[in-house]
Amino acid sequence: MVRDLPAPLGAGIYDVYTGHPVGTSVPPTAARLGLEPPRFCAECGRRMVVQVRPDGWWAKCSRHGRVDSTDLETRR
Repeated sequence: MVRDLPAPLGAGIYDVYTGHPVGTSVPPTAARLGLEPPRFCAECGRRMVVQVRPDGWWAKCSRHGRVDSTDLETRR
């Protein structure tokens, strides 16, 4: 993962789609296609609160804060 992403999505030890340690599971097909928002925090592995909107999504970790998909568009 890229290090300049916000904490809930940045380089952590947990997969943001499965919650398992990185490299121990395969993300779902929808996630690999970019159709699924992240559900777990990369830093702590906690399940995040996720809200899907017509124009994107936001996800919030209780420990590491909130990230919005519109903020990530500028990093593409």
